[in-house]
Amino acid sequence: MTGILHGLRLVEMVAFVAGPMAGMTLAQTGADVVRIDPIGGGVDNDRWPLSPNGVSLYWAGLNKGTRSVALNLRQPEGRDIARALIVDAGAFLTNLQARGELAYEALRQARPDLIMTTIRGNPDGGIAVDYTVNAMTGLPYLTGPLDAAGPVNHVFPMWDMAAALSAVNATLAAERWRRETGQGQHVTLALADVALAMMSHLGFLADAEISGRNRPKMGNHVYGTFGRDFATSDGRRLIVVVVTDRQWKALGEATGLVEKFALLERLLDVDLRREGDRHRARDLIAAVIEPWCAARTMQQIAATFEAAGVLWGPYRTTTEMLAEDPRCSLANNLLGRIDQPGVGPHLAAGSIADFSEAPREPPRRAPQLGEHTEEVLSERLGFSQAKIGQLIEQGIAA
Repeated sequence: MTGILHGLRLVEMVAFVAGPMAGMTLAQTGADVVRIDPIGGGVDNDRWPLSPNGVSLYWAGLNKGTRSVALNLRQPEGRDIARALIVDAGAFLTNLQARGELAYEALRQARPDLIMTTIRGNPDGGIAVDYTVNAMTGLPYLTGPLDAAGPVNHVFPMWDMAAALSAVNATLAAERWRRETGQGQHVTLALADVALAMMSHLGFLADAEISGRNRPKMGNHVYGTFGRDFATSDGRRLIVVVVTDRQWKALGEATGLVEKFALLERLLDVDLRREGDRHRARDLIAAVIEPWCAARTMQQIAATFEAAGVLWGPYRTTTEMLAEDPRCSLANNLLGRIDQPGVGPHLAAGSIADFSEAPREPPRRAPQLGEHTEEVLSERLGFSQAKIGQLIEQGIAA
């Protein structure tokens, strides 16, 4: 195992999205990440989507590159083994309730420089998931069609993803602190706090406090500038976004609508080179662009927009993305082909970051439950094959 984090060892006891994604991100960058799994699998072992053989594509996708040790943590000896593995690694990631001998204060007695990163739902330790947190942010009232009266949930677990990457950042920051001072520490972060922080960073919180009003639902319009979806003559849809004056000029030249845009400026007394004015005039701008798009195929529009430097993108289903996007191939060094047991060969992403001095490793498949139990217990704790066999017979390991 190589990679820019080669030498970093970490044990994780995690479930759902944020925890596994954090561990996987570290593993794909070279860390040796050992999962401790319940015998028979945890609460997310069978989550949808599933392969035709009933294997969780969700679980396999979020645990790539890690190693799995299956232990019965209801048994004292199972907890003792887990504790020994954590102390040996020196770094522990969890989003589960770590109590007793697996709590931070107990672990640090055996390993004072231990780094423990805990992802919580709420800051007080209460349970929360991406969708309950999102509901509290106000964003579901901004999502969905303009005529949708109530909240509309998102599909992508964005707060889980943000929490995962925040946990990776926090763990590496704590590891740097340990290198500088020799001290470990317990890092905690809450999913609800991640969402609140992002709402602050993006100005949503300040906007609500200062203006005292809620941002209105805008459908597919982009807030604060011009951006919207349009239909093509062959039944496809695309989005056009204008962020800069240069992009606005490119859109006018590509569509041949410069004069009509200038007429809108005179009629509305606005300057469409400015983001705010483009946003205020969004409906009339869209009305001018709609017939131009409707008279052309997606292929024709793509050629015209690409030549002119227009900021745009096609709407696709996931199967269309897989079939049409050249990035969804082995020509993209982000992707590799893995053969996951129960799933079969398929494209999978490796490390998102590309380091100049540490070339990307090809992605490695997720482990099967307990696949590395014997390997890790022998390698890390020096257990003999006889000892491991006894643990398996007693139902403590699997």
